[in-house]
Amino acid sequence: MVVSQELGRQQVEIGGRTVELLVPLERYLSAGMHIGTHICTAYMRKFVYRVRPDGLYILDIRKTDERLRVAAKFLARFDPSKIVAVSVRQYGQRPVQKFCTYIGCKALTGRILPGTFTNPSLEWYIEPDVIIISDPRADSQAVDEAARMGIPTVALADTDNRIENIDLVIPVNNKGRRSLALTYWILTREILREQGKLQPDQDLPEPPEAFEFKVRRR
Repeated sequence: MVVSQELGRQQVEIGGRTVELLVPLERYLSAGMHIGTHICTAYMRKFVYRVRPDGLYILDIRKTDERLRVAAKFLARFDPSKIVAVSVRQYGQRPVQKFCTYIGCKALTGRILPGTFTNPSLEWYIEPDVIIISDPRADSQAVDEAARMGIPTVALADTDNRIENIDLVIPVNNKGRRSLALTYWILTREILREQGKLQPDQDLPEPPEAFEFKVRRR
């Protein structure tokens, strides 16, 4: 996979082209972004790198990297105030909130109330131009309402996810705390770079760990 390594930067082949990964391969792997599930839907098979002997599907991190670039370019075109980031599941809520703090978008965390995108008479109605969701299954209410209103949807999707009504898939482990944190950290940085708010080689002032949901010890 890695074709050259120099000064901590790594290059890999994507679609016949040699490109530099957004973060070192070791960082992707240590966050578990490549770890899928024991189930793989038909659409997600094209993002699989291999299947382990125990039946666990492993995602191709080159394709994850490539889709993160595509998603960042796509989302950077929208007015940030018209982007909505969604996470019903707990592990995705802090990453989504940090993402929106940096980007200037609206975070929807916890239960999505019916009519959020479809009923202008409701107090909680909002009208986004695009949404990004953390899990097509858990965030299905948002996906369904966005589809009814013609709102494009970007989704973090694991190997077991169905992708009906999703316009752009980012194949990634969307269940792990560290994976979700690094995914949203990279996406945040790349959007800000695309918008010219960060230099091409500039990082966020906080590390990916700042995006991670913290488990309280008792």
